[in-house]
Amino acid sequence: MSAFLHALGQYPFLQYALLGGLLASVGCGVVGSYVVVRRIGFLAGGVAHSVLGGMGAALYYGGDPLLGALAAAVLAALAIGLVARYWREQVDTLIAAIWAVGMAVGILFISRTPGYHTELMSYLFGNILMVTPGELWLMAALDGVLLGIVALYYKALQAVIFDEEFATLRNLPVTALFLLLLLMVALTVVLLIQVVGLILVIALLTLPAAIAGHYTHTLRHMMLGATALGMAFTSSGLALSYGPDLPSGAIIIVVAGLAYLASALISRALRQWRARRVAAS
Repeated sequence: MSAFLHALGQYPFLQYALLGGLLASVGCGVVGSYVVVRRIGFLAGGVAHSVLGGMGAALYYGGDPLLGALAAAVLAALAIGLVARYWREQVDTLIAAIWAVGMAVGILFISRTPGYHTELMSYLFGNILMVTPGELWLMAALDGVLLGIVALYYKALQAVIFDEEFATLRNLPVTALFLLLLLMVALTVVLLIQVVGLILVIALLTLPAAIAGHYTHTLRHMMLGATALGMAFTSSGLALSYGPDLPSGAIIIVVAGLAYLASALISRALRQWRARRVAAS
């Protein structure tokens, strides 16, 4: 840890990496709370893995892979959202097809692009140490958009994720709000790509929020707790991976996973203790 702190003051790439993890944690905590409460992890996974198609196409045509990821994530979110709303009896199969086709298209574009592109592989598996100042600005902008949407539609989104029938009775545009939620997931996926990669993005999107949900009873507090936990996981994972030169994204997820298991055991023990106290009284 001391070696990491010493290097942090010397090397800008570590400073960029730490800042990237903190910025990603904001969107992760806010949107991840919606994903966990609404239980749409599978839909979020479909959006995340479809992104590879846009990244491969952007690289093939000489564009920025992150911008390609953003375009693909938005299109995938709209497609998956409409599938989930209007073809519910086949939703698992159709989302799995979108998931697989998106990755297959990305692989095809990569195969036709001359040279070996390690940068694209870093997006697949994550490399927080390669975050650039330009990507930090993009991440900050995406965070701003997400926080702006939450500020404007907090109560409406809350109604949709907790009680869709109530939202319908209140004449809220439920389908539009659901699609907006998936668009927020799409933006968050792009935020997390550089930190942990497409393969692990759903874990970092859901684990901090799931842990926060063990100890909070309001959506607002869940978002704050998940954001703080995401910052703790990305910072500690980056520090732990620095000395032994291990993949930072994988270490971040291992830390988050161990924290979730410990939290689940602690929260279960607390529930049992409270139940015994109620029975005894």
